Amino acid sequence: MDNAAHILQDSRFYTYYREKGGLSRDDFEALKPYYAFKTVPHNTYLLRAGEVGHYAFFVESGLLQSFSLDEKGGEHILQFAPENWIIADRASQYFNKPSDYYIKAIEYSTVVYIQPTFMEKASQRRTEFACFLENSLQRNIYIQQKRINSLLAMTAKERYLSFMDMYPGLLLRVPQWMIASYLGITPESLSRVRRELLSDR
Repeated sequence: MDNAAHILQDSRFYTYYREKGGLSRDDFEALKPYYAFKTVPHNTYLLRAGEVGHYAFFVESGLLQSFSLDEKGGEHILQFAPENWIIADRASQYFNKPSDYYIKAIEYSTVVYIQPTFMEKASQRRTEFACFLENSLQRNIYIQQKRINSLLAMTAKERYLSFMDMYPGLLLRVPQWMIASYLGITPESLSRVRRELLSDR
């Protein structure tokens, strides 16, 4: 086995799609033209607003975020993507339209760039993968619906507790202002919520 094969089999990417999608080593070999491992320094943009999103990004190591900018340049964070997460602008990919969002590395990261053809070919090779892909799509819709509901109906405290449930390992990796941006509250409100939770213990 060559070194590249060793790297693949030791990767989170390989383990994730082998365990969840049923792909074999031969499948990964056949699909090699449709994915690539890349290292991206801190603050590297993988997608900018106005560009068409041609890839989904699997986070092998590190941390990515997606966000939009308002007219004043304020950052509104939609999603964080730590290890084993996949992040993309699916609407831009599917409709081949310029994205409204940015995807950026907020840590030095190793990312797998995945072409849409990877998903198509993998689904053709494995019925199990096609089922996994459908379930992933439905789960993504469910998560987005919960996200919208949290911004519309939850209190700041409830939003923060939901954030901790979804991203249990990020509190020490992400600056407070980014968490506040994700929650749709001010950093001062976030500090108040944290104090309340400490006093409740």
